[in-house]
Amino acid sequence: MSAVIETPAQTEPAWNPLSEWYSDGWTVTKRNLIKVKRSPDVLVFAVIQPIMFVLLFSQVYGGAIAVQGTDYTQFLMAGIFAQTVVFGATYSGSAMALDLKEGIIDRFRSLPMTSSAVLIGRTNGDLVLNSISMVIMMLTGLAVGWRVDSTPEQFLAGVGLLLLFAYAFSWVMALLGMSVKSPEVINNASFLILFPLTFISNAFVPSETLPTPLRIFAEWNPVSSLVQAVRQLFGNLGTAPVPDIWTMQNPILTSLIGIAVMLLVFVPLCIRKFASISSR
Repeated sequence: MSAVIETPAQTEPAWNPLSEWYSDGWTVTKRNLIKVKRSPDVLVFAVIQPIMFVLLFSQVYGGAIAVQGTDYTQFLMAGIFAQTVVFGATYSGSAMALDLKEGIIDRFRSLPMTSSAVLIGRTNGDLVLNSISMVIMMLTGLAVGWRVDSTPEQFLAGVGLLLLFAYAFSWVMALLGMSVKSPEVINNASFLILFPLTFISNAFVPSETLPTPLRIFAEWNPVSSLVQAVRQLFGNLGTAPVPDIWTMQNPILTSLIGIAVMLLVFVPLCIRKFASISSR
């Protein structure tokens, strides 16, 4: 008589919503990065644009613009960094609008995954693009004479602040991308936001040289706070006067507050919008 060997019953691992959410977000992030790899023109233009801005402003306009207390190239680079990460965030909006048009969003909805993972993957992928653009910009800046005059810790803090701002702003653009009727509209719609934010600021000229209404707007503009914070962390302020405004006197804290506000407001709005929209 042969003995019967009993095998222990296999139990399924306990469902962990946090690990599922992380896994879904990472999967969508990889999907977006692979998509960029298969469309290298997206990466090429994302890299060429910041190079063009660095060369255009430093070599063409640099000789005509004098900044008290510092060299114009030192003054300029923080503005170029901020402008590029803000403009780079528009890819989140255009990609969301395109995914809606092509029905990709409905396909994601049919899968057993958390809806916010699609948005997390979208913004994470764009953060990688912004990081690559920033490395290229810094190398170009070094080639035209820009130098960091601070500690390595301050330099890394400046880079981290730029990327954190870019990530938070990607959620603003993602909401815009889900709100427009077609991908063709997203560029014109985003420029209505991006141009005032970047050009009515201290990114390219000191804010005190602007007419009074524009100066007030620039001094309370979150992009101006980001630019001022990055100049401070990179040691590019020199002896240039700092406006006697709280936002300019405390630019790092102001930038962190702005980032927190964008995340607290636009992440829930994006998730809510994502749950209510359908492909076009």
